[in-house]
Amino acid sequence: MAIRGALALRKRQVLILFVLLGLSQAGPESVRYSVAEETEIGSFVGNLARDLGLGVEELSSREARVVSDDNKKHLHLDLPTGDLLLNEKLDREELCSSTEPCVLHFQVVLENPLQFFRAELHVKDINDHSPTFLDKEILIQISESTTIGTTFLMESAQDLDIGRNSLQNYTVSPNSHFYIKIRDSSDGKIYPELVLDRELDHEHEPELRLTLTALDGGSPPRSGKTLVLIKVLDVNDNAPEFPQRLYEVQVLEDTPIGSWIITISAKDLDAGNYGKISYTFLHASEDIRKTFEINPASGDVHLRSSLDFEVTQSYTINIQATDGGGLSEECTLLIKVIDINDNPPEVTMSSITKIIPENASETLVALFSVRDKDSGDNGRMVCSIQDDLPFSLKPTFKNFFTLVSEKALDREMRAEYNITITVADMGSPRLKTQHTITVLVSDVNDNAPAFTQTSYTLWVRENNSPALHIGSVSATDRDAGANAQLTYSLLPPQDPHLPLASLVSINADNGHLFALRSLDYEALQAFEFGVGATDRGSPALSSQARVRVLVLDANDNSPFVLYPLQNGSAPCTELVPRAAEAGYLVTKVVAVDGDSGQNAWLSYQLLKATEAGLFGVWPHNGEVRTARLLSERDAPKHRLLVQVRDNGEPPRSASVTLHVLLVDGFSQPYLPLPEAAAEQARADPLTVYLVVALASVSSLFLLSVLLFVAVRLCRRSRAASLGGCSVPEGPFPGHLVDVSGTGTLSQSYQYEVCLRGGTGTNEFKFLKPIIPNLPVHDTGGNTGENENFRNSFGFNIQ
Repeated sequence: MAIRGALALRKRQVLILFVLLGLSQAGPESVRYSVAEETEIGSFVGNLARDLGLGVEELSSREARVVSDDNKKHLHLDLPTGDLLLNEKLDREELCSSTEPCVLHFQVVLENPLQFFRAELHVKDINDHSPTFLDKEILIQISESTTIGTTFLMESAQDLDIGRNSLQNYTVSPNSHFYIKIRDSSDGKIYPELVLDRELDHEHEPELRLTLTALDGGSPPRSGKTLVLIKVLDVNDNAPEFPQRLYEVQVLEDTPIGSWIITISAKDLDAGNYGKISYTFLHASEDIRKTFEINPASGDVHLRSSLDFEVTQSYTINIQATDGGGLSEECTLLIKVIDINDNPPEVTMSSITKIIPENASETLVALFSVRDKDSGDNGRMVCSIQDDLPFSLKPTFKNFFTLVSEKALDREMRAEYNITITVADMGSPRLKTQHTITVLVSDVNDNAPAFTQTSYTLWVRENNSPALHIGSVSATDRDAGANAQLTYSLLPPQDPHLPLASLVSINADNGHLFALRSLDYEALQAFEFGVGATDRGSPALSSQARVRVLVLDANDNSPFVLYPLQNGSAPCTELVPRAAEAGYLVTKVVAVDGDSGQNAWLSYQLLKATEAGLFGVWPHNGEVRTARLLSERDAPKHRLLVQVRDNGEPPRSASVTLHVLLVDGFSQPYLPLPEAAAEQARADPLTVYLVVALASVSSLFLLSVLLFVAVRLCRRSRAASLGGCSVPEGPFPGHLVDVSGTGTLSQSYQYEVCLRGGTGTNEFKFLKPIIPNLPVHDTGGNTGENENFRNSFGFNIQ
């Protein structure tokens, strides 16, 4: 059983052998294209349909696509035209460094049936880089005894371009001692050497400054410059010597930064300063200077930055040893980077089919490629999936695999499969990468959506902010995929007068309901509408539910006083007889509130009164009553401030001012305030004399008026016996008081008075005057004052 299980497991694993796979299902030969670097995005590269011998319609129907070996989208295939276009600007130096030619390999993948075509894109170099010197100043120390024709090595310039665009020549500024000699190396590069053409004299010229210029072969050519500082030294007849010309060392790519690599040592037979040797890198690129460093005194080479075998496999470093006299020698250090298994395999998905019909068999689920940046066993890979799944892996072309279903699937048994693709390398320790694909089995639309409730009741408080979320409706669908994706909508209202579209809206995706505007309880207490849920199947199925929205009242209306009306005109004065008993109804404050519930429950309170304890307000009905018996000492005129307050949160209130006048009888006119009488008493003395004189004349006149009234009342005695008015017993309180302020009566009246017994409130009625108006000589100001007096009592005398 163990052997059989091992054999079954080996059948599941697929070993990637790039050499063998490259021979299967590929086109007959590669298609080659070329393009210059830095070409604009969208530029035409070639017509892929014509070059492959395929029709444009066939490219679209077979879902042709371009897959690069480095998994980057350098190119874009326009399916409608079959044109191959640039998807990004290409930088040859970044893609290939100094490698020539610079070739990007890619494949054209077609499906139904699956077919691969190999292709290459050659990136041509342009002269977009100028030669540059890494050192702004080159220091050379030369002995004055140096013979003519001696050469001195100098730092070379760096040019990222290749071919004719690379570094081609060096020149030096005109001088009488040196000229430039170009030396060719085995790697195809040129290096400048400074040749002595005339003897030096330290005493005559201890220092020279020259300009070294590097030129490339582009059109137009580019150049770079640096300063050469030459210091003329005394005689030094022995140059440093290395024991060997070539040093080799191997370094693991995970070597820690700062680690010692090797020590380079040279000997000089001279003594003193001429025998002191300093070590430097010669002709080193910027990458070498960033990666390694050398101790100038000891020659120890240390690692300065991390190594990466996948980027650079080896480094060739020229090391120069220079003594104190300026003589130098060079050697070569070759550092080989040893690969370790530090890169896990990479899985790149080209296409994925996430939904498979349950009645389909041998369906392509995924097309993917695998890659490992390591080399040797570290880069060899095996690919596998779980054993208990009705799917299998098949190798196709090169490093591409397909994942296909082995048989028809049954959604009722299993609606979802999680397929884990495992790619492991053969290194030590083994590294692996897993990629999980979720495959859904599609279903038919045989279930209608169902709301969680047949009806919903939502509450929202009035004066809400627009776009307020007031509630949600929810429905479910037993189907899967698009058949279970629901769309919510508002149904046309049954009431054609209900402006539903301006009241609420519904989120079509999640069923959230929003109030579109601020609601007013006083205008709309509740409304009802229908919502629908429709799935996205074919044909679509739907269901409905009812939603009722109840508007909750808020305390947004203050009480409004209906009586007494506060309209800014003359205040309404209530008359109270001094003989009124405790609890006498003076008046009733009537108020309303536009809110409802406890927000409309009103209470009344007496905030301020001229005399405390004389009047009281019933808190529930607003009736103003006397709190005790009235006395002669009570002020004749009172001002009451009554507050009307609702029971909302926070409460709102309104206030009203009442004027109450205490009178001995209902015919008593308005009495001036004591302050006004005191001011008139201090008036001109002549007015006092006039008042006395007029009082005498008025007494006679009043006596005649009273006699006339008595006669008239006696004549009406018969009418009294028939149910009419009768003359009351006792003296009639018909006092007349001068209110003009000057001592002269402005008008004289006599009224018919009807008093009815048995009334608790002493109701009275003024009838029309029976004595005509007498001529009056007075000022207009006094007349206006009398008019205000009458209006304050609510009388209308004609």
